[in-house]
Amino acid sequence: MTASTDDAGHATRALIFALVALACGHMLSTLLRTIPAISLDLMAADFRIEPQALASLTSVYHFAFAASQIPVGAAMDRFGVRPVSLGLLAGTVVGAIASGFATGPESFAFGQLLLGVATSGMLMCPMTLAAKQLSAARFGLWSGAILSIGNIGMLLSSSPLAFVVDHFGWRAGFWIAGLGGIVVALAVFLLVPNQPAEHKDTASPFSQMIDVLRLGLSRPLRGLIALALVSLATSLVLRGLWGGPWLMQVKGLSRVEAGNQLGAYTLAMIAGPLCIGMIDRKVGRRRELVAGAHMMAALLVALMALGAPDGAVSLLFGVAVMPPQYDLVLFVLIGLASSAQPLLFGMSRQLVDAQIAGKALAAVNLAFFLGTALMQSITGAVAAFAGLPPVLLFMAAALLGGVFVFLVYTSPQPKIE
Repeated sequence: MTASTDDAGHATRALIFALVALACGHMLSTLLRTIPAISLDLMAADFRIEPQALASLTSVYHFAFAASQIPVGAAMDRFGVRPVSLGLLAGTVVGAIASGFATGPESFAFGQLLLGVATSGMLMCPMTLAAKQLSAARFGLWSGAILSIGNIGMLLSSSPLAFVVDHFGWRAGFWIAGLGGIVVALAVFLLVPNQPAEHKDTASPFSQMIDVLRLGLSRPLRGLIALALVSLATSLVLRGLWGGPWLMQVKGLSRVEAGNQLGAYTLAMIAGPLCIGMIDRKVGRRRELVAGAHMMAALLVALMALGAPDGAVSLLFGVAVMPPQYDLVLFVLIGLASSAQPLLFGMSRQLVDAQIAGKALAAVNLAFFLGTALMQSITGAVAAFAGLPPVLLFMAAALLGGVFVFLVYTSPQPKIE
């Protein structure tokens, strides 16, 4: 009995190390996608284009990311998590180097395309391993932990990246990320077991894509998908693109000061999923928790927009513009409120049978990043025509719309079989 207990303990530790190593790949992904938040102005000057045009161009990353979800998922079904993650990490290193050496919008877009494809499975690799090895209850907790570890990448792209950009230029951020990719690949090679999937799906990627889309549009998942389209998009676009310009251009902060505020936002995004997970397990009202948290996030984003020069909140307090401390508080609260996103993965598992749980997770993940790509493109156009406060108001309205559809379509339904 002691031997079996020791074996179980060893297996648990090995699984934890493997999940952490794979989650570090997701951390690298979040670092790479948020580099423009701190360096958008310098990159635009180097490429001789407007920052708003470059902001729209960075959506290439997210479109490539979303388009690669199903093929990468099929590859994991066919070859297993370990070889796929190693291949993706190799591609990430190449994409980071290519982005760092970009000389214009076209070459930068090519680098972003490579990175979007290569990092597309960085979240699903640890999620897939966790879904196979853990119970539904433990999976819910670990899904939050995986996202929290991944969000450390955004912490690295705040003050530390601002320091690097100020002293070594924006290209150094991509080169450092490439070096990090080599380190993570070594950890995955050493710690993640080579365990091919037990049930290989031999259908073509196109057929699998149709199945995932059909499942995502089905009545039980429709509300989750609607909210997923705007949920992660708001967090990533605010943190990864417009947060830095908002603080530097509207609030007059330096690059490092803006990085400090974005770092506090990221700390909230790291702690939030774990806190929300514990609240979910204790309260047990997941639907209400998800809707309430996202409604609160929408309100907070709107309040930030209204704190701009001549905004309603600024006028209410009789000041020209709300001070940066106001934004700092809102950033932290937004980070906490938006951390209910992992619960959408858990809800998708509750609504479908086990044999199609993987496709349900893929549908939610696809919605997360397709929504991010669309949000990034649309807000780039909004910023070009109307400025940054309307960008924040647009994101707040999108969140409220997602919550409305979520509440309309989420009701007790039989599982999809």
